Amino acid sequence: MQPANKHNKNTERPLPDDTTSIILESISDGVFTVDSDWRITSFNRAAENITGISRQEAIGRRCSEVFRASMCEVDCALRRTMETGGDVINQTGFIIDAQGQQIPISVSTALLRDKFGQVVGGVETFRDLSLVEDLRRELQGRFQIGDLISRSDSMRKIFDVLEQIAISSSTVLIQGETGTGKELLAKAIHGLSPRREKPMVAINCSALPDTLLESELFGYEAGAFTGANKRKPGRFTLADGGTLFLDEIGEITPALQVRLLRVLQERSFEPLGATKSVKVDVRVIAASNKDLTALVKQGTFRQDLFYRINVVKLDLPPLRERKEDIPLLIEHFVQRLNRLQGKSIEGVSPDVLALLMAHVYPGNVRELENIIEHAFVLCTDYRIEISHLPTDLTARSRHLHKTEDLNAAMQSFEAQTIMKALERHGYNRLEAAKALGIHKSTLFRKLKALGINPPSPIRQNK
Repeated sequence: MQPANKHNKNTERPLPDDTTSIILESISDGVFTVDSDWRITSFNRAAENITGISRQEAIGRRCSEVFRASMCEVDCALRRTMETGGDVINQTGFIIDAQGQQIPISVSTALLRDKFGQVVGGVETFRDLSLVEDLRRELQGRFQIGDLISRSDSMRKIFDVLEQIAISSSTVLIQGETGTGKELLAKAIHGLSPRREKPMVAINCSALPDTLLESELFGYEAGAFTGANKRKPGRFTLADGGTLFLDEIGEITPALQVRLLRVLQERSFEPLGATKSVKVDVRVIAASNKDLTALVKQGTFRQDLFYRINVVKLDLPPLRERKEDIPLLIEHFVQRLNRLQGKSIEGVSPDVLALLMAHVYPGNVRELENIIEHAFVLCTDYRIEISHLPTDLTARSRHLHKTEDLNAAMQSFEAQTIMKALERHGYNRLEAAKALGIHKSTLFRKLKALGINPPSPIRQNK
């Protein structure tokens, strides 16, 4: 913020007073100035809106009487600037508005000088952080391990047992559709386990034919076959002491299933062309996008191998069954891509969010990540718009182009989230409101607006 008679560097002519006033009235940050006696000399429209105090009430009064801020009592940013001459940037605190409510703000301050360079007071700008604080409280309900992030009940059940599973040495079977994050879950288990200092080695069993897959798993000795000029260790050897992740295990043939079963039973194997067995200490985590129980019934997957790998089973739900995670995942991908690409995109527009909430995601989390990455390539603005999305996805926008349709999509998501919170807390409104990070009165207002009439609270037996 600069005084009204600041000179324009290009023209060396003073800006007219009304130009400065127009600028001050047009910005969304609150701005006020004080004289050397700490009395407010100007108070812009945003300051009125944030505080609920009119400029007529504010001007002429001491700023501490107007704001009743937390920092006024112990660490006044403006006083520090006036005493040291140093600017303060984005110091956080809160003020008390006209209704007596706390408003979280960030504050920046600077000295106010006249045209001769003499200090005549100070200027403070403050930004309302209420929305940011609401989002922070809302996001407190989320949980994250590594790159796995969620707030859904179905994922919470997995997170709740993940540590106990990780510290064991049992074989784990992860089942879920393509793109649900099976390898991320395997990495989380390894990262929490006592084996985390040792390697985690992954192989996609569906990507190689049987002969190549066998040599990749068990390795081979020099001369084992034509072209085998030197010894090559297999994935089991490379993962010794650590974890081996067998992705899409349902794709391996019955012949290779027999050999894999022996390794899991005896913890030893013979590389191709070898005459001696190799012992390994490997924890196996297997994954499949198919129902292995159904494959056993069909006779394409060995029952004894299924029981060997199905010691602990985790079922990853598809994204369409945990849509409350979509906003979290969008935020997560935006933040990560900002870091990788050096951009500062704030997020997605409401239209984009409504469209992404309505999509069914046959490719699950991986598909959503690809959509956001595609948008990052095209987006040169501060947020992602419909025009930045893949064309095959935006074809859906024809069905969601009306404002009422977009609102309906968002209201449907909000209603689902509220009902899940109520169900999780036995329809106790207060507990559900706390879990959602909103006030109880806000929850009641939303229930009424959305036409939700939940059952009476379930009494817990003591």
